[in-house]
Amino acid sequence: MTKLIAIVMFACASIAGCVSTTTGPVESTPSDDDGADLNYQLGARYYRNGNYELARDRLLRSIELDPKVPYVHSTLALTYEALGNLRLATESYEQAVKLAPRNFDVQNSYAVFMCRTGDYDEAKKFFDRAIAVYENDNAEIMMTNAGVCMTQKPDLAAAEVYFRQALERKPNYGEALLQMCLLKHAAGENLAARAFIQRYLAANKASAGVLYLAVQIEGALGDRRARTEYSDQLIRDFPTSPEARKILETS
Repeated sequence: MTKLIAIVMFACASIAGCVSTTTGPVESTPSDDDGADLNYQLGARYYRNGNYELARDRLLRSIELDPKVPYVHSTLALTYEALGNLRLATESYEQAVKLAPRNFDVQNSYAVFMCRTGDYDEAKKFFDRAIAVYENDNAEIMMTNAGVCMTQKPDLAAAEVYFRQALERKPNYGEALLQMCLLKHAAGENLAARAFIQRYLAANKASAGVLYLAVQIEGALGDRRARTEYSDQLIRDFPTSPEARKILETS
């Protein structure tokens, strides 16, 4: 089981950004140009640039001027998390959820945070709430986030259910296809893994990490021709990548 999680997390780092790749400061277009909005915009910019203490100060000032804007609390929570203060991050996320109980972005951000801190059952609850919001046109993203979270728990059966739900909603959604591929590859079900990575490559742009995963799958299946084709493509298209170096070192 530990090996499976390690494989999944390695692939997330090299192929796509797992749970946190869809989460960031919740953006909004201010309705007017008042001080609260200005401080929020500055705080969000400082956060994106890694200036977390300046971000915190601006976001706190925005909340002083208008304490009822959920995305400001959500961005402040991310800032506190970056500063290592999980207690204040939790309080800020909880306030954001309280202010916007049906905002699926806020629910998703809180669920991602709880997953990062190891509270998987609560994370699942809030992912499910985000997914269930009728107006959520991007529910496949939350479904995939929830699936990745469940691989970390680990609850691989629940993870697969979420990934398949995401693909039922959007059959060519790349991240869900990759996650299913990783799940099947780690479980030794490489024919299924091959099918998912072929579906991915048919509808999404290849990356060095994806091609390297394809090389591993074909190697596990013993298909030398397919393995060579993927290896050649990886070296040709991404010659300076770490994955290409690994291929060359083992050739």
